[in-house]
Amino acid sequence: MATTDNLIGDVSHNKGHSPKIWLSFLLVAVIIGILIFFFGVVPREKVRSQIDQEAKDRTDAHPRVQVVRVQQAPSNSQLVIPGTTLAYTEAYIYARASGYVTRRLVDIGDHVHKGQLLAIIDSPDLDQQVAQGRSSVLQSQSNLEQLQAQLILAKANWERYKVLVAKGVFSRQDGDTQEATYRSAEANVHAAQNAVQANQDNLQRLVVLQQYEKVTAPFTGVITARNVDVGALISAQGTGLGSGGSNQPGDPQSAASSSNAGASGSLSSSVAPSTGGSQGGQMFAVASLDALRILVAVPEAYAASIRVGQKAELDFQALPGQKVEGVVSRTSASIDQNSRTLLVEVQVSNRNQKLLPGMYVVVNFIQVQSLPPLLVPGEAIVVRNGKNMLAVVDNNHVHFKEIHIGRDFGEQTEVTSGIQSGDLVVRNVSDEVQEGVEVEPILPKAGAAKKEK
Repeated sequence: MATTDNLIGDVSHNKGHSPKIWLSFLLVAVIIGILIFFFGVVPREKVRSQIDQEAKDRTDAHPRVQVVRVQQAPSNSQLVIPGTTLAYTEAYIYARASGYVTRRLVDIGDHVHKGQLLAIIDSPDLDQQVAQGRSSVLQSQSNLEQLQAQLILAKANWERYKVLVAKGVFSRQDGDTQEATYRSAEANVHAAQNAVQANQDNLQRLVVLQQYEKVTAPFTGVITARNVDVGALISAQGTGLGSGGSNQPGDPQSAASSSNAGASGSLSSSVAPSTGGSQGGQMFAVASLDALRILVAVPEAYAASIRVGQKAELDFQALPGQKVEGVVSRTSASIDQNSRTLLVEVQVSNRNQKLLPGMYVVVNFIQVQSLPPLLVPGEAIVVRNGKNMLAVVDNNHVHFKEIHIGRDFGEQTEVTSGIQSGDLVVRNVSDEVQEGVEVEPILPKAGAAKKEK
């Protein structure tokens, strides 16, 4: 009985504590739910709200673009252009007598003086023509003397007949016949005199051509090309092989067109002349090296800044570190329609003959213009409808302006017209940068967070 009573008492005791246990479980569940809400749901909703707000801000915000301020170049503006060095005086010697070269007295690099014998041509055909011309002169002179004798006789007969006709011994018809004979003899004498003069002129021409069998130097200088050797056949007709042509190494047009070829550009043919036969081509080339001239093609934008007498610094690749001074001697005074450039000649003294024709040279014109040009980043220039344009930011709005560019320095480019100093231009034009679009300009040097108003 005692045992049974104990069991009943324990059961009654547990029934009394059961509501408290359930309350404890409920309280723990509520706390866990609150923790989940504050540490799980609330942060996630906050992040989602923040993302939505940022997306809205980005949608409503104006494009942010990097801009730069247009600046002027330094006041000591320079114009650097490659040029072609040429001899100030250069001649290409051709033959005026056909034949074979029997003697060659000079070679490349020889210094010659005016009138010095360079080569001798054996021209038997021309020599024979001279001899034949002399014979023709003698023959025509003999014929003239014979006709002059006949004229004297005809004149004497006519004088007699005039007296006899006046006395009635002969008829007037006989007198007219004798007069006609005299007039005919007189005309024959005039024709013979003209024939003698013609033969003498022809002989003189042949004698002058015969003198060209001796090829001489036209002025004092250096032999820069030699295209013949002993035994070479020379033709005075200009037909056949030879290095001569319309595009000579010293031609100003060809020099100007190749002045931008650089150090590896086209070389003058006189650098490596042929030494074989030269029918109709140039035999020698002679250049005076006491002074040189340099031809450069100046862009049209700087044509007005070039003037005769202007100083120029010359930088020769063959003379590193040495600055040579030249002077603008003349200009073509016209713009080439194909290249839109002005042909300018710079003269430089070369008495020590350190400089050679054909050298690559860079010409630096000092103070080419009074107002320094404007400079903008090269990447800021865009091409729209075939025109060079810049995106200019004015009052936080984009406006595309057409410009004209000058020299390209790589990172920076000169602008000759279209913008003003102090303008803000977009450095990198993207698809967001359109005409009239409102943007947020940023100057990198002033800080990324600073807005330019």
